[in-house]
Amino acid sequence: MSTARPAPFPSSPRLLTCVLCLLSASLVLSPRPARADDPRSGDAPANPGPRAQLSGAVKPADIRRAAARVAGWQLARVEHHDSLDWTFAPLYLGFLSASDQLHDARYADYVRREGVHFAWRLGPRVHHADDQAVAQAWLALYARAPDPAMIKPLRDRYDMQMRTPDDPRHPLWWWCDALFMAPATWAGLADATHDRAYLDYMDRQWWITSALLYDPVEHLYSRDASYLHKYERNGQKLFWSRGNGWVMAGLARVLTLMPADYPQRPRYLQQFREMAARLAQLQGHDGLWRAGLLDADAYPRPETSGSAFIVYALAWGVHHGVLDDVTYRPVIDRGWRGLVGEIYADGRLGDIQPIGAAPGDYPPGASHVYGVGVFLLAAGEVEALSGKKSR
Repeated sequence: MSTARPAPFPSSPRLLTCVLCLLSASLVLSPRPARADDPRSGDAPANPGPRAQLSGAVKPADIRRAAARVAGWQLARVEHHDSLDWTFAPLYLGFLSASDQLHDARYADYVRREGVHFAWRLGPRVHHADDQAVAQAWLALYARAPDPAMIKPLRDRYDMQMRTPDDPRHPLWWWCDALFMAPATWAGLADATHDRAYLDYMDRQWWITSALLYDPVEHLYSRDASYLHKYERNGQKLFWSRGNGWVMAGLARVLTLMPADYPQRPRYLQQFREMAARLAQLQGHDGLWRAGLLDADAYPRPETSGSAFIVYALAWGVHHGVLDDVTYRPVIDRGWRGLVGEIYADGRLGDIQPIGAAPGDYPPGASHVYGVGVFLLAAGEVEALSGKKSR
């Protein structure tokens, strides 16, 4: 990405004083900038303790027991911490799901307190998808109890953004993770306001990113354009499991919010099905996916966050009739058992790769809020699917 040349500094003392006053005021009134290095986002202790003795059976009581163990552990770590960071966006969604699944208001109450604390604002970078991700939770809460104040900051920002012309040299969503962070907020705002212009804007940007990063042969996304020609040690192209998990979950969330009669909906369904079929082929023997999808031997440890995204999306697909039950239910069942096997006795969810842009190394006890959030989303969808009789 290009770096803009800084503007000349004001030379007038009076003008300088005005600028400093305005800057000070903006720092007071603006939310704290989102941080991808927030220490509350996660950690990686050398000795996380023993694994939990939990059943990975796809039965409601067992699924809820696992979800409650993980959710309780995570809430105790973050309940006095405030964040607009993208890392917390999946956690907020996971907590909302857990609150419904476990009939425990603590999790939804925490997310609502966060929204009120920040006055339903977003992160500071106006056009950056990462700083829009938390709005998915604000929109979910708005759907439960509508209050125009809850979506006003998002609507103001998106109305302004739609007036900004596209820059063909710099795609808006230039990295694949962005397809989880922002599109569902555009689709959600369209649903909340009954204004299809937001959905049309999202649709245009999605396919710009897809044309850049989606491999029509492998049916997988490169993380960004710098990875289009990077390869694993075995000579296969480098595709990151969490990156593709972000996209799969983004597709599921967009399709949930997109009207059934939207003209472009079949394109999203086609891409979702293509990716689902490819990812099912790449599932590990333990039910989980490796950080690098096409060179499993190079990554001996499973990667829980990418795996949880994939299990969530596949379970959503079968639950909503988008994917074939007979083909995908065994994949989902194996994936869920594998995820439950990553829970420690105290509720820590391990083997979550830290923040990055490509496959990397991490110790077994590594845990981060985005992985926990999507595990809770997966728990909700797997339980919903478990109540449907297999065809």
